[in-house]
Amino acid sequence: MSTTTLIRNVAVFDGTRLNPPQDVLIDGAVIAAVGAGTDVPADATVVDGTGQTLLPGLIDSHTHTTSAAQLRQALVFGVTTELDMGGDPETSRQVRAVAHSRDDVADLRIATTGATAPGGHPGQLIEHGLLAPFPTVAGPEQADAFVAERIADGADHLKIFIEDGTVVGKPMPTMSAETVVALVEAAHARGLRTAAHTWTRSAARQAIACGVDILAHSPSDGHSDRELVEAAAAARKFVVPTLTTLAGMSLTPAEFELAADPRLRPFADPDWLKDLERIRTTDPGERLGPRAVETQHGADAAVRMFRLGVPLLAGTDGTGAPGHPTTHGISYHGELALLVAAGLTPAEALTAATANPADAFALHDRGRIAPGLRADLLLVSGNPLNDITALRDITAIWRRGVRVDRSAHLPAEELV
Repeated sequence: MSTTTLIRNVAVFDGTRLNPPQDVLIDGAVIAAVGAGTDVPADATVVDGTGQTLLPGLIDSHTHTTSAAQLRQALVFGVTTELDMGGDPETSRQVRAVAHSRDDVADLRIATTGATAPGGHPGQLIEHGLLAPFPTVAGPEQADAFVAERIADGADHLKIFIEDGTVVGKPMPTMSAETVVALVEAAHARGLRTAAHTWTRSAARQAIACGVDILAHSPSDGHSDRELVEAAAAARKFVVPTLTTLAGMSLTPAEFELAADPRLRPFADPDWLKDLERIRTTDPGERLGPRAVETQHGADAAVRMFRLGVPLLAGTDGTGAPGHPTTHGISYHGELALLVAAGLTPAEALTAATANPADAFALHDRGRIAPGLRADLLLVSGNPLNDITALRDITAIWRRGVRVDRSAHLPAEELV
């Protein structure tokens, strides 16, 4: 259960900037006060934050979440909220219900079924038994009913797939621009934000022109020209680069370094570590499929958009599926390192991990440290604004004011 906690003399990254050492009071599930010289309530647990940095809980803006066990893995690495970008509606609702009922897993927002053309991506996974058949959108006249069905499914936002087959290695049908516009309008009319699968430059152009709110990948199939970058900025889009997934399609996935980091490895999922070792010894040409997108192109497009005012959102596209190096929680630290390597300052990367996702998805109760907001908090040793990898040296995590026992192994039957 949540209690009263006072974190003394801690440097505070509030979601946009670093503040000098001060006190942060947690009262129940919320932040009650931020400032110097806070009185200690009689029943408070006092935590000495000297030499440490307190940040908002991290928000992963692109996951595919199918179990509470994955949310547990996210939480132990400081990710307190995941934003799912498409999955089976019943499974998504069940996992979200677990997240809403307990504080030892990350919170979850869901998209349920993404909108795509008949036979379009990710429908190719049905024939391999990886997905069950799902509804599609054949034209603009079906858009309103499709969105209404997603509302009935419990969707918190709408995912739209714009994929012509470039990435999967074979031509695939896509929805017309008129259909995408109709989907966006139907979603906005019901208060849903929209996010589009946009690995390619043509997909990004279509998403921007059709009014989609968030590009769920940075275009990565070649160099993005100035016109595309300026169009994203002029339309005031958000972009989720998902660089760690792009790196996973290369010879050296970022996860190899993460798994070796002694600050992270003790908390990693043992099954993931075993799978990662199998990936390490597998010929990349066999396991990764067509390499039609490249990390350098995605990073370049994202940073150039960012320099023109496009807010970036940190996200992993983590699935936790066997054979896929990118997973929940630990991969997020790789994403932040890649954003910094691409040209962001650590402070800019941390805003992409906290305040920006809260703004993009209208999560007004989190993503910042201020009185009245949720006590989703991450305490780390040192200063991650000097070295982004200091974020891996986690001292404490709170979710809704409850301190997380990172070493606890929760019974498998509790994590559906």
